[in-house]
Amino acid sequence: MKLFVIAGEPSGDRLGAALMAGLKTLCPGISFQGIGGPLMQAEGLQSQFPMEELSVMGIAEVLPKYLPLKRRIRQAAEAALASGASALITIDSPDFCLRVAAIVKAAQPQFRTIHYVAPSVWAWRPGRATKMARVIDHVLALLPFEPPLMTAAGMSCDFVGHPVVAEPLASPAEIADLRRQGPLILALPGSRRAEVVRLSPVLGQVLERIKAVHPMAQVALPTVRGVADLVRELTQNWPIQPMIIEDAATKRAAFGAADVAIAASGTVSLELAANDCPMVIAYDMHPLTLWLMRRAALIDTVTLVNLVSQTRTIPEFIGARCRADLIAPEVLRLLADGPGPQADAMRQTMDRLGKGGEAPGLRAARSVLRHVPNRKIAHG
Repeated sequence: MKLFVIAGEPSGDRLGAALMAGLKTLCPGISFQGIGGPLMQAEGLQSQFPMEELSVMGIAEVLPKYLPLKRRIRQAAEAALASGASALITIDSPDFCLRVAAIVKAAQPQFRTIHYVAPSVWAWRPGRATKMARVIDHVLALLPFEPPLMTAAGMSCDFVGHPVVAEPLASPAEIADLRRQGPLILALPGSRRAEVVRLSPVLGQVLERIKAVHPMAQVALPTVRGVADLVRELTQNWPIQPMIIEDAATKRAAFGAADVAIAASGTVSLELAANDCPMVIAYDMHPLTLWLMRRAALIDTVTLVNLVSQTRTIPEFIGARCRADLIAPEVLRLLADGPGPQADAMRQTMDRLGKGGEAPGLRAARSVLRHVPNRKIAHG
């Protein structure tokens, strides 16, 4: 059995790697082609081209890279069609992945297509699900309230759980290795270049205010290979020099040891919740992108912990409010008072995402194999 798998950014690379590991457990001898990052490559994928070329978000941000992305879409679709794969699995990155699926379906309507991560139609642009159903047969959903929205649009859909609930946590010894005299602050400016460029100056200004109150404060900044050099450049003048982390083990320890996090919007809020780390969300983007998204928004929060727990306990500083004079007081309050209501919201979130059940990667693999015709699933 062969599958063609595409991921376009680090979060998709993690999903893809866990899915591939689950598929290898259930279907020994399976092989993969496609596009992915280091984690998927470690599971046996030879990427057609560097995944980092696809890590672009936002309407205004995509425009300068439109022609190169269009060429990569065509290249990926042609490779999928020539692969002899039983199915195409696209992971998140819908602006790229669904265009690839559309070309594949137009050329071979019988080609089975599976998309991992339901579009956030509960947040904005609900018509995306109906449009997606033209080129996608089956959806793997991370959030428990998404399957009815997908089936209503004409696709089959399984809730497979969020991978964050199965990720290993730091041991007490690993945490102790990072603890110092002062508080440890996680700075998380995002995994895309545009995010890092916009958020790094603001985070530096926040840290200046924190240092005035906590002179011994330490900063850890986990990052990914595609932006690591940029992060080093943009943080060299921060008032607290961060420990820049690229390896998974030290990142795990930093998440477990941190007293508070200042994080870009995204799935990182779930990673923080898994580690019981209180947080504030800070995010900015191109003004045009922000204006268009706000006009289309159906929700009053961008933080997944707030949405899944059905609370609004995680403070957000978005767009014009992404300012150090607003963010720093909230960080200092969390350092002084602890997580408060955030603790309950984080526990609720983990429970609702499948904590304690079968690993999401394995559940996703079972769902994939059920929807690829005439394939036997190994038991045990």
